[in-house]
Amino acid sequence: MLDYPALAAVTAILREGSFERAATALGVTPSAVSQRVRALEERLGAVLIVRGHPCAPTAIGAQLCAHVEHVALLESELAARLPELAGAHGASATTIRIAVNGDSLTSWFPPAAAAFAEETGALLDLVLDDEKLTAERLRSGDVFAAITADASPVQGCRILALGSLRYVAAASPDFARRHFAEGVTAETLTHAPVLRFDRNDILQSQWVRGSLGIELAAPIHWIPSTQGFLDMAIAGLGWGLHPLVIAQPHLDAGRLVELMPGKQVDMPLYWQYSRLGAKLLERLSATVSRVARQTLVKGG
Repeated sequence: MLDYPALAAVTAILREGSFERAATALGVTPSAVSQRVRALEERLGAVLIVRGHPCAPTAIGAQLCAHVEHVALLESELAARLPELAGAHGASATTIRIAVNGDSLTSWFPPAAAAFAEETGALLDLVLDDEKLTAERLRSGDVFAAITADASPVQGCRILALGSLRYVAAASPDFARRHFAEGVTAETLTHAPVLRFDRNDILQSQWVRGSLGIELAAPIHWIPSTQGFLDMAIAGLGWGLHPLVIAQPHLDAGRLVELMPGKQVDMPLYWQYSRLGAKLLERLSATVSRVARQTLVKGG
């Protein structure tokens, strides 16, 4: 049988980032937490936690944490049907770990998260990652659900097509006047600084390839924040691809201008979620799907 108090200690350390904060969360001493982890590692003959700031899981530690979180989710659903199992103080709120891409987190996903939390009382643990990589979080068991650009179903998961997040290429009016007075061409794009979120961000290159049939080669500003990306464009640092849903107010107000009206990029998004703990995840999925239908572009 698994030692669940020890597993709870491991999970708390990885959630809180340190043995000290895990001890506070569990209501025990750091020494007790350390002893539980050491005993479990000795029993398994494997290291579960890489000590650091913050602490990180080994591959085995991550698998065990995923198991513990799945058990907690299933137990929460059982406790909802059998309240006497929750004890005198009631059941603690269930936490659902979800992988989300930055542009969804800044645009359409917050209303879905808020509505679900209000309806169920569940808590969310959001993991930020690129939309092309979030499915890997699901495959590894790190999360229960993910917003992803990966249309390949993850084993043991259900998949829903959400629609497409539409992007527009935009810059500040002053930047456009300085760099694109003669139009958006291969020549002007070579000299105009472009914004990129990170090394996985290929949207700008994709837009140039689709619009002009050329490869983008331009000076790059690296802006690893969706809101910062938008703010920097408004400030005139460079041009970039922005989710239309958050760029539209700035386009309407004249703070941004679209570089080539009508030349937009639609990114299909999918919601994948574990088949385990079905009831709560089904409710979350229904809420995410409903909000996505109201916000995203149909099809994709």
